[in-house]
Amino acid sequence: MGSNATFLAELLTPELTIQAIYKPSNGERPLWDFPDFTLAQREVAAFIVSFLLKWNLVPPTIFRSQPAIYGKGSLQLFIEHDPAIHYLNAKNVDNTEIMKIILFDILINNADRKSGHVIFDSQNKPWLIDHGLCFNQDYKYRTVIWDFSGELIPEERLKEISQFLHLLNKKNIRLVSKLNMLLSKVEIKSILERGQRLINSGKFPYPEPNRRSYPWPPI
Repeated sequence: MGSNATFLAELLTPELTIQAIYKPSNGERPLWDFPDFTLAQREVAAFIVSFLLKWNLVPPTIFRSQPAIYGKGSLQLFIEHDPAIHYLNAKNVDNTEIMKIILFDILINNADRKSGHVIFDSQNKPWLIDHGLCFNQDYKYRTVIWDFSGELIPEERLKEISQFLHLLNKKNIRLVSKLNMLLSKVEIKSILERGQRLINSGKFPYPEPNRRSYPWPPI
């Protein structure tokens, strides 16, 4: 069970009703290694990075700044899924998607990629959720997904990362400007540095023996 406030909300329009996950900033438990009340912003930043990479891994997520019952926070499209199925017990997950998930988590410095944070829709497409503990300037990468450690990163993925880094340097792009509002300058700089290290190494990393490279609990 998470320690931060999380709600299933309904967005009502005259034409349709949409379910979404609402995470108010006021419901966040303070952490020693992340600035207070920034986790909802990091949820939105993760969606923007996924969108700019054109990998479509994170459900559409916005930052709701207008007054609501519990105040401002992130609002993410709810994906219908079987909660009993997660990364470690899912079947027939496409290797291309797994590689993208790994590279995405390295870029955003995900400190908490549990198996249950990878859900699957009715078409068996993986979706990534819970990105509050991401984008720290200090290296905190923790994940249950180490499938391709030591293997070469496909050239197509490296090209996509390079294109993403190029976009990130263009401040006149609307989503990049938004990203710069959600994260600090040093956190943006750290994304660029992590991306460049991936390109320079050309390989998927191994778990580090002298630090906690796996989240707990794993699911």
